[in-house]
Amino acid sequence: MRDLARLPKAHLHLHFTGSMRVATLAELAERHGIRLPRVLLEADPLVVPADERGWFRFQRLYDAARACVRGEEDMRRVVAEAVADDAAEGSGRLEIQVDPTSYAPFVGGLTPALEIVLDEARRASLATGVEVGVVVAASRTRHPLDARALARLAVRHAGDGPGEVIGFGLSNDERRGETAEFAPAFAIARRAGLASVPHGGELLGPAHVEDVLDHLRPERLGHGVRSGEDPRVLARVVEEGVALELCPASNVSLGVYATASEVPLRPLVEAGATVALGADDPLLFRSRLVDQYRIARDVHGFGDAELADLARASIRACRASAATRARLLAGVDAWLADDPADADAGQSVSTSGTVGSGGVAGRGATSGTAGPVANERAASPAGSGNGWSSPAHQVPGAGSSPATR
Repeated sequence: MRDLARLPKAHLHLHFTGSMRVATLAELAERHGIRLPRVLLEADPLVVPADERGWFRFQRLYDAARACVRGEEDMRRVVAEAVADDAAEGSGRLEIQVDPTSYAPFVGGLTPALEIVLDEARRASLATGVEVGVVVAASRTRHPLDARALARLAVRHAGDGPGEVIGFGLSNDERRGETAEFAPAFAIARRAGLASVPHGGELLGPAHVEDVLDHLRPERLGHGVRSGEDPRVLARVVEEGVALELCPASNVSLGVYATASEVPLRPLVEAGATVALGADDPLLFRSRLVDQYRIARDVHGFGDAELADLARASIRACRASAATRARLLAGVDAWLADDPADADAGQSVSTSGTVGSGGVAGRGATSGTAGPVANERAASPAGSGNGWSSPAHQVPGAGSSPATR
């Protein structure tokens, strides 16, 4: 069995705050005197129903975590650690998504907030070898004019290299806002050559996917997992070449599907859709990038050749330069050509949780029972720790701030 952490891949769906290590969140909360809901520091992944009440709970926890990021040093740390964690899991290209609005008050405005992220992305790229692009995301909970301002800011930093803005997104609760009202912001981004990468087809079904296709003309769709509920809409997604950023563990945690086995990964792939696996918000879902590939292998029965195809799809769907994509694709071929017995001999063991046929990897669990992935764990950066073990520091209490992902 080949080591999934050695499989070159691109990571296209990761949120800035949601990428944080649990131990980092605990340290920042203590530094800033912030009381956190205990669930943010526990080992188990968040699980909520896929209704407005469930989303509200998720968003309150996300806001509580984001409130702990209060300045340039904190922001740089989040970026650096996210890239280091991706490097440990074989990612050669990360396109991390950030809405700078929430961090702007601590660093002097929207422009400094974005430039801090971009600068640290360049540094982390040099330090780890992972090329890091940035997606600037607007929120459905804010006015569409705010989205236009963010699009203009994104355009000023556009490019395909490390520490440059590669795309423009739209996140938060799909039930909020009118999709068509955000079309002018996406038009600004597209005219500058940025990828259109809005969320869609996660909490709402294929009708919402079609709404996004009509008005925002996506190159990639954040999630899009429910496209397959209408064969006509799925056929349109395939025909238009829209890649789907699938996040299986997130889908279970947010109640879109009851178990990982219900996520329609194989039907979407077999229908011809381009699927790029992503972790979404590991801080809350306790499941990183390699765990998504592990779900594909152990829950959906993907063999190594099929896993290599998923990795290739992610690389082809990213906005890296042609040279970077060629290098990563060659690495996938090399991974597949390796003798799996040799790969098994080099694997290391960590304390991440297991994936069963009806669940999601519980990263951070230190006492999980042996399951189908018990003999394969993602390696952590040497000397740094993977940040997913349950921290000794517990910050009780609760807190929240205005909802916006």
